[in-house]
Amino acid sequence: MSDELTQELIVGRISGVYGIKGWVRIHSFTEPPENLFGYRDWKIRRRDQWQTIEIDSGREHGKGLIAHIVGIDDRNAAEVLKGSDIAVPRVLLPELEQDQYYWHQLEGLRVFSAGQCLGKVDHLLETGANDVLVVKPCEGSIDSRERLIPWVQGQYVKSVDLEAASIEVDWDPEF
Repeated sequence: MSDELTQELIVGRISGVYGIKGWVRIHSFTEPPENLFGYRDWKIRRRDQWQTIEIDSGREHGKGLIAHIVGIDDRNAAEVLKGSDIAVPRVLLPELEQDQYYWHQLEGLRVFSAGQCLGKVDHLLETGANDVLVVKPCEGSIDSRERLIPWVQGQYVKSVDLEAASIEVDWDPEF
């Protein structure tokens, strides 16, 4: 991973255009979605290049978000940005309380149950009741099965060790 990508965290995506004055629709990955507007140092990725942008206005609109980017003043210019990832410097993320984690911290960690490697966290799913770890097989895992493990600390998730890049779960390997 490039040095720049390890310093930035993707927090949203430009999903479309809104109106004729250069506004864009935003799909936010933050919770709640409008927290995205709390970050001012946005970068967008276009053609595998990151560029800094400035938002001069943004708001909720319907079930989503819209924003205006400085210098983008017509629909055609906004259309070019559709599909661009939005990132912010990781250092701007608020500190979490003990035993709380950002999803990006969990992705890539190896998952163990009773000393057996079940695989690596590929990504997480938001289900409403609780988040779910999507664990895919990796080198050293006990089989080639994908597992969906509920992120319920204390019940299924016993411990997380970021330094050792591992998660200990109470999960039947046959399930």
